[in-house]
Amino acid sequence: MAQGVRGTRDFYPEDMRLRNWLFDRFRSAAREHGFEEYDAPVLEHEDLYTRKQGEEITQQLYGFEDKGGRRVALRPEMTPSLARMVMARAGALPTPIKWFSIPQCWRYERTQRGRGREHYQWNVDIWGADGVEADAELLSVLVSFFRSVGLTSDDLAIRVSSRKVLEEVLGSIGVTGEAFPAVCVIVDKMDKLPQDAIAAQLSEQGLGDDDITSITSVLGLSDISQLSSALGSDSPAVSELTELFQLASAYGIEEWLSFDASVVRGLAYYTGPVFEAHDLAGELRAVCGGGRYDRLLSTLGGKDMPATGFGFGDMVIMELLADKGLVPDLPSGNEDVVMSLGEELRHAAMSVASKLRDSGRSVDLVLDDKRMKWAFKHADRTGAQRLVMVMPDEWSSGNVRIKDLDTGEESDVAFDDL
Repeated sequence: MAQGVRGTRDFYPEDMRLRNWLFDRFRSAAREHGFEEYDAPVLEHEDLYTRKQGEEITQQLYGFEDKGGRRVALRPEMTPSLARMVMARAGALPTPIKWFSIPQCWRYERTQRGRGREHYQWNVDIWGADGVEADAELLSVLVSFFRSVGLTSDDLAIRVSSRKVLEEVLGSIGVTGEAFPAVCVIVDKMDKLPQDAIAAQLSEQGLGDDDITSITSVLGLSDISQLSSALGSDSPAVSELTELFQLASAYGIEEWLSFDASVVRGLAYYTGPVFEAHDLAGELRAVCGGGRYDRLLSTLGGKDMPATGFGFGDMVIMELLADKGLVPDLPSGNEDVVMSLGEELRHAAMSVASKLRDSGRSVDLVLDDKRMKWAFKHADRTGAQRLVMVMPDEWSSGNVRIKDLDTGEESDVAFDDL
C-alpha cells in the first residue's frame, strides 16, 4: 500500500478544520498589531542558506540540483527569503516593515513528538526599528495569540535573554569571530544535553576548564540582578534586558516573561534580545523562538537593517493544546443538508440547494438516494443546523419541509421564501 513520505503529514478535512482554526488565530494576533501578510517561494537557491557555514540547519537541507544544473533547496526557514525580499526593494519599502507569513518549511531531521520533516511556521518580523520597543511588540503578539487559544501564564512562559550576554562572556575570554557561531550552537543545547557533554563539545572548540566554567555559570543565571553582578551594571546586555522587561510591564504581559540567560538560540545571525516559549510542565520542546538579527543582510551582500522576529511552528502548539484539553471540536461548517425523497425530485432538490446557496448559506446536497435515517445521521455528523427535505406533497404546493436540528421543530417553507 502506498504510504506518505516519512516525516510528512496528510491533512484530512477534520485536520484541515483545525489547521485553519490555528492559522486564523495566528493571523488575528498579527493583524491586531498592524502586521501585513506576505509569502515567498518554497524553493530557493541553496546558497541562501549555506552562506553561513557550520550551522546545524545547513546539514538538514532538502537540497538538490535542478534540471538547469542549479543547486536549489526547499526552504528550512522563512527569514532568509524575507531578507532577500527586503533587499530586492531596499530603500523603496517604508519602515518599519511589519510583515507576517505562515509558510511550509522543510528540514531533514529526526522525527519525534512535535517535530516532523515538514511543518508550517508562523513568522512575524519587524524591520527598520532598532529599539527594544520592536522586540516588546513581538512579545505582545505572542501573548495575544496564547490568550486567544485559551492558554495562560500558568501553562507556559516566554524565556528571555540577549545574545549580548553570550557575546560579553565569550569576549571576556577571547572567543570571537568564526568561533562564536560554533559556540552558540553548543550552548543552545544546554537544556537538551548533559553538562559533561556540553563541556566536552566546548573543549573541542579550544576552551579551557576555567573558560567553560565562566560560560556555564553566567548562562545558568535566572535573575537580571545576578546578571548585573556578573557582567557589571554598565553592561549593554543588562541595560537592554532591563528596558525590555519594563516595556513588557507597560504592555501588561510581564507575568508571561522570565529571564533565562541560557536562551541563546542556535542560529548565528542573532544580535540582541532572544526568546523562547516553553510549556511549564517541561514535556515539550520550545513552542516558538526568535530574536533580533540586525546584521543579517550583510551576510547576503546587502546593507544591514535592524530587524527582529520569531518563528512559531504548528506542531508543538497543537500538542500543548491537546494536553490542556483546549483543542476545539470543529464541525464541517455546513449549515444545511438538502435531500430529496424520491428520484423524481432530484432536480427540485438541486434548485433548492442553489436557492439556499445564493442566499449565502453553506449547503451539502445529498447526491444519491438515501434513507431518512442516514440523512439525520449525516446532518448530525457534519454539524448541520437544518435538514431541508424536498417531499412530494409539500413540493407540489411549492414548499419544502425544514427540520431545525437543534430544537427538533419542523415547518413548511415556500421555495420563494428560502
